[in-house]
Amino acid sequence: MQNTRVLVRLALALVTLAFASLASSQNYPNRPITLIVPWGAGGGTDATARIIGSLLERELGQPINVVNRTGGSGVVGHQAIASSPADGYTLGLITVEIAMMHWAGLTQLKPSDFTPIGLVNSDPAGLSVRSDAPYKSVKDVLAAVKANPGKFKASGTGQGGIWHLALAGMLKDQGIDPAAVPWVPSQGAAPGLQDLVAGGVELVTCSIPEARALIDAGKVKPLAIMDATPPALYPKLPTLKSETGSNWQIAAWRVIAAPKGLPADIQSKVVGSLKKVHDSQEFRDFMAKQGYGVVWAGPEDAAKFMAKADADLGSVMKAVGIAK
Repeated sequence: MQNTRVLVRLALALVTLAFASLASSQNYPNRPITLIVPWGAGGGTDATARIIGSLLERELGQPINVVNRTGGSGVVGHQAIASSPADGYTLGLITVEIAMMHWAGLTQLKPSDFTPIGLVNSDPAGLSVRSDAPYKSVKDVLAAVKANPGKFKASGTGQGGIWHLALAGMLKDQGIDPAAVPWVPSQGAAPGLQDLVAGGVELVTCSIPEARALIDAGKVKPLAIMDATPPALYPKLPTLKSETGSNWQIAAWRVIAAPKGLPADIQSKVVGSLKKVHDSQEFRDFMAKQGYGVVWAGPEDAAKFMAKADADLGSVMKAVGIAK
């Protein structure tokens, strides 16, 4: 008899919990939401997160607090997102580094450890030289590198960062040893570009928006973009494929995501709201002003996109010798 009572109480408790969970999902959201950014305030990822947060809270009807969780080359913030309860009250703006960090042995986190909401941004790599450099095309640069391995130095980010891999992947695709162009680590594209202008390096790979100020000032000359189409900022800039026939493409990208295990109904609601934000004129005007690329891929396509990026970046990191 006592065992029967225990079973009845357990069954009632489970039913109550199920109804409470259902009610919670139906009423979502009924309190503020946290949007974690794995990078520092003032950068492109932070700016993108804040415009999305401000517009998304209008759609969801609750405040969205953007929180910067920095450290560990992006590991701290990405881990904070992944480790949060999968209840829809913690979202994150995960970046391309999630497809790189585990290859470098910094973490075990992978893109598959999150619930994707939507891919919202992609900024392809460009190859730039000083404006007074004698090279008129990326073909000229590649020919010079082949003829003089070790002579040219490049920069744009830290060792093994996304822009380092952009250069290494391009060289590998062209049958050139990535070591033929020594990489000079920098704390981002801006100092790398300043080093280019000063003559410390001959090449910089970074996104076109990051080089925009120096391009417009006539100090830096972009030669190609590692994407399928020319950038909106400079529609006459050739693609790497049009110049060399190479299919190598790489970009820094950002995906709104939640911890793994997010209930499907909550995911659906956030996806619908994020898509409205993405399609809004306010978001598009902001991104255009910054020069950031606007793209969209829903949960399934975003997952496929990240999986491909993970495989591609792993291959390049192994070729460069920085994969563990």
